[in-house]
Amino acid sequence: MTFEEFKKRVMVTVEDLSRDFYRENRALFKVKKEDVAVKNLTSIVATTLNLSFKKGFDAMSLRDLSRESGLSMGALYSYFTSKEDLLGMIQSQGQVAVEKILREHIDTRNDPASKLRTAIRVHLYLSELMKSWFYFFFMETKNLNQKYRRKSITSELMTERFITDILKEGVKLKVFAVDNIQLTGSVIKAMMQDWYLKQWKYAQRNISVEEYAQFVIDVIESFVIDMTHRKTRLSP
Repeated sequence: MTFEEFKKRVMVTVEDLSRDFYRENRALFKVKKEDVAVKNLTSIVATTLNLSFKKGFDAMSLRDLSRESGLSMGALYSYFTSKEDLLGMIQSQGQVAVEKILREHIDTRNDPASKLRTAIRVHLYLSELMKSWFYFFFMETKNLNQKYRRKSITSELMTERFITDILKEGVKLKVFAVDNIQLTGSVIKAMMQDWYLKQWKYAQRNISVEEYAQFVIDVIESFVIDMTHRKTRLSP
């Protein structure tokens, strides 16, 4: 699956995520008209992501958000009660979307090697579609209180669990030969993170997300594929 094919299959916009979040948490909001609520949530989230990228979430004030979004302070407080609540709301929106899309694309009927390749591609393609979200997740964790920091860590480990579960299945079926599954999953996650945290480096080298995904897959498979299966795969 190419990145262009993925983009056609997966629609991930701030409006889409805001609508899903509103519908799942309708009781939390004072605004009951869905179209109005989704429009304002979209503006709030998009503006927050933009300001966070420019100056950092910690430096952003709610007055900055009000001015840039065009919503009054009173309107903002209809959706959250503090910056911390806002940060948690954005965090939840993104985490739910990432987990849902990963689960939708990993076919449980496929063999472990195919699942691993799909998980790596989908995660990297998603990070490209949701650049500002992924950057926000990683960079703003330091601003979270203990409650939301735990949620952030849970989200971080969620992707690792996808990977480690696939590795465990592969080891069980003797497709993979991995001594330390947990550490291997952690290293795979770190390799994927490097793409969206240091994009400037890959942009300078004219490396596309497809090229990077294939490189990660090749490196990981050279390490985890059982030698017997590797010989089978490489034979004419």
